[in-house]
Amino acid sequence: MAQISGTYDKYDMTGIREDLANTIYNIDPTETPVVSMMSRGKAKNTKHEWQTDSLAAASGTNAQIEGDQFSYSDPTATTRLDNQTQIFRKTVLVSGTARAVDTAGREDELGYQVAKMGKEIKRDIETSVCANTAKVVGNASTARKLGGIPTWLKTNSSEGTSGADPTGDGTDTRTDGTQRAFTEALLKTVLQSGYTNGANISVAVVGAFNKQKFSEFSGNATRFDKSEDKKLTAAIDIYIHDFGELKVIPCRQSRSRDCLLLDPEFISLAELRSMQTIEPAKTADADPRVLLTELTLKMHNEKAHGIVADLTTS
Repeated sequence: MAQISGTYDKYDMTGIREDLANTIYNIDPTETPVVSMMSRGKAKNTKHEWQTDSLAAASGTNAQIEGDQFSYSDPTATTRLDNQTQIFRKTVLVSGTARAVDTAGREDELGYQVAKMGKEIKRDIETSVCANTAKVVGNASTARKLGGIPTWLKTNSSEGTSGADPTGDGTDTRTDGTQRAFTEALLKTVLQSGYTNGANISVAVVGAFNKQKFSEFSGNATRFDKSEDKKLTAAIDIYIHDFGELKVIPCRQSRSRDCLLLDPEFISLAELRSMQTIEPAKTADADPRVLLTELTLKMHNEKAHGIVADLTTS
């Protein structure tokens, strides 16, 4: 078929309005499962401190004779720990014209950019909390940094060949070892260690690859095919083990080579400055905004947690 000669079609026209959808599609992940499970407290200084303590080992020989003379032993002092607050910041400067033009997908360019920065800071906090980064005191030319979770965990741990635990106070990083496949045996070893040392570990945080490895563990050998809703359960979300239940959470911001085993009751964030939007003075035909927060990780007691480190990621 051919078009009739003289037909005035769309290709000859001018003044056709653009067809731009009034939605902006962004699939970048914004979930922060580790930070979201933590409670929030207040820090009053850039060096936030707390104390830990422990009981004497249980004894089966605590039996005394009648009329015995009392003897006294020196009590064990508490351990004083600290972490440094870290400043998280995002800035934007939007011209007056950019705010005035008719935009698709958002009413105000400045508001849209500020909202996006808030999501970015949340991800940055999650990444820092999960990072194998030691705390940095900082100075006039060096930014303070908080010590991430892996730099605290030393008691309940499993690492690959040549891997080594940190001191356990956030001052140094873990020594990464030879990566090995994630197995149920490795997991059970750390869970047993945690139970022996008084931990009640309830959350496992893993990357995407090892979340799928987790789903292959024998604890999930039986899968249920629900014919009524045509769903096949092929993943572990709750892992039942000898000492309790473990909620398995995938996290995009945590180190994919680590499986963090946590008790949310013994880890939190201490905020020196809550999230705030600052409006600096205008010095041009543009509107500046600064989004800022300052906080640190508070590792209540590292014995409450565990780590299976040096896992393969592909």
